[in-house]
Parts: sequence; structure tokens; C-alpha cells
Amino acid sequence: MLGEFDLIERFLKPARVGAAHSGVALGAGDDATVLIPEPGHQLVVSVDTSLVDVHFPFDAPAEAIGHRALAVALSDLAAMGARSRWCLMALSQRSDAFADEPAATTWYAGFARGFHALCETSDTVLVGGDVTAGALGISVTVMGETPSGRALTRAGARPGDVIAVTGALGGGAGGLSLWQRGERDMTHPLVKRYLLPTPRLEAGLRLRGLASAAIDVSDGLLADLGHLRRASGVGAELDQAALPPACGLLEALGEREALAAMLGGGDDYELLVTLPPNNVAKARQALAECGVALTVIGQCSERPGVRGVEAARQGWQHFQGGRP
Repeated sequence: MLGEFDLIERFLKPARVGAAHSGVALGAGDDATVLIPEPGHQLVVSVDTSLVDVHFPFDAPAEAIGHRALAVALSDLAAMGARSRWCLMALSQRSDAFADEPAATTWYAGFARGFHALCETSDTVLVGGDVTAGALGISVTVMGETPSGRALTRAGARPGDVIAVTGALGGGAGGLSLWQRGERDMTHPLVKRYLLPTPRLEAGLRLRGLASAAIDVSDGLLADLGHLRRASGVGAELDQAALPPACGLLEALGEREALAAMLGGGDDYELLVTLPPNNVAKARQALAECGVALTVIGQCSERPGVRGVEAARQGWQHFQGGRP
């Protein structure tokens, strides 16, 4: 049977001092790691926990579980306009989850591939963590940086600002729906959007200085817009016809369910931003250079609440029903 330290050494080994991506003064092997932020920058830190049969299905590929656990945490850094630098990961897994050691080895190897591959592409270094026995769950703490005073927040929107979203909406909910119906093709665009989301890190960097407020769409467009509205003290007038559907969403769910997925499905990990009207063209051009679309879907107003869309499920809330 794989032991805790053997598992860490073989699959989840953190970076040591001198590894690619500087800033690790004291790496793995001590009680804590010591990091060195860039001069003139502020540290941006977030933690996200993914639980089996709450945030991902138990039969999802191990590689996708590893990728997704890190991706959803990195999405918070993207929403802050932060450059990702380091992460910590705590993994729990039942000791009796596998029939034999080869099966366990295969699962952990796949999980590690997914996690470390996204570390590589996002310039994020794993600098420590923990492994314990328990129900399958992964907690990832991500740490990034922004130049002092330049982080995007939820609180900067003003009446008259444009509301826009990166990429497309509804793909996460559409992929979950297909998975629950038995679809297992990981190349299907909706399944891929659900299990292998792309954190919009580069888009967040490019929107810094252009967007007045930002949040990632994790719990659903209306729910996350609500968080931004309350922080900024604004209302919203949305253009329902302008909402950009994920590829294949209408065909998979039909028009009514597709709309519900875009408004309240969650798991999209796109960026919802507000911008002064004069910055929209600049923002579109900046994002086009990294291959990301920006769609205007409404405008901030002085009038409280949200107008212009049909009543829909407001989004995901813990302790009020489970998913998948």
C-alpha cells in the first residue's frame, strides 16, 4: 500500500529552492515554505476546496480532477488581475479507495499529471501541502502578485459602466448535464469546459487598468453579478440576447435550459467585468491578442437589482443543494 510520504515523493513532490520560477527562499522539507514576493508588489492569496460528488463526479478521470482542482483556484487570481506564482495543495483520499496498489498508482499518477501540467502552463510552483486519509477532496491555496494598489476588485463599478464577460457562458453546466446523461468523451466541448476549465489568467492581467471591477463566474452569472453589484453599490441592466452561449450548448440543452445554464449554471470560470465605456475597445483588443473574446452584456445603473433577463435559478450556494 502507498504510504503518505511515498505518495508525496513519487507524485506530489513540491519544488525545491532553485527550481524554475524564482522566489522560493526555503522550499519543501521544512515545516513551512518561505517565499519572496517581487519588490513593489502585493501578495494575492485565495483557497478553494473541491469535494467528490459536490464539485466533480467520482468517476471523472484522475487527470481531470487534478487539473480542475488547481484551475478553479487560479480563476480567483485571474479575477484579481494577479500573476500566479505559487500554490499549496492538501489532498485527502480514502485508504481503501483502490482494489490494489497498481490501481492506486495509476490514479495518483494521472492526478499528478493533470495538476503539474497546469502548474507548468500557468507558471505556478507547488511549494508544499499535505496528504491525509478521508473522503476524496483537494484544497488548493494559490498565491499571486499584483503591482501595489493595482489589483482588480469587486468594488469599483459605477453607474454607466459597461458589463462584459470573457469567453462563453453555460459550458460548465452543459458539460455536467451531459456527464450525468452518460457522456464520457473528454474531447466534447461541453464536457471539456466542465472538467478541464481554463483559468483566464492572461485576460485578468490584460484587463488590469482597464476594468473597474471584476469577479470570476464560478457560481453562476446572476449570483456572481450579485456579489459585484453589492460590493460596488450598483444595479444592472442586462441584454439577454447578448449572452454568449458555449459551443454546443443550445444543441445539447435546448433554448430554455441553455439560458438557465448561462444565467445560473456556474462552473464557467470566465471573468465578469465592468468597464468605463471608453475602455471597451481597448479591452477587446487586448484580449483578442491572447485569443479571448469579450462580449458586452449590459450596463451598470443606479437602480437596484437586475433587469432585462428572465427569472432563473440564481446560482450555486453551498448548504442549499448539491452537485453534481
